[in-house]
Amino acid sequence: MAAFECRLKKYRQLKDLTQEQLAAQVGVRRETIMRLEKAQYNPSLKLAIDISRAVEAPIEELFIFE
Repeated sequence: MAAFECRLKKYRQLKDLTQEQLAAQVGVRRETIMRLEKAQYNPSLKLAIDISRAVEAPIEELFIFE
């Protein structure tokens, strides 16, 4: 299986958002954001797009699959 790296925390902090604030914006629980940041969860395409828009960063910069 391909390695998964998530750079969400960096971009979330650049936008000065807490995990809870970002979760509310994209319609998930804070725990989902926490698991994404720890690369323990692969987002759906819709969630990846929503997060990308919320933190104003390209999906390719947030989620890396190698």
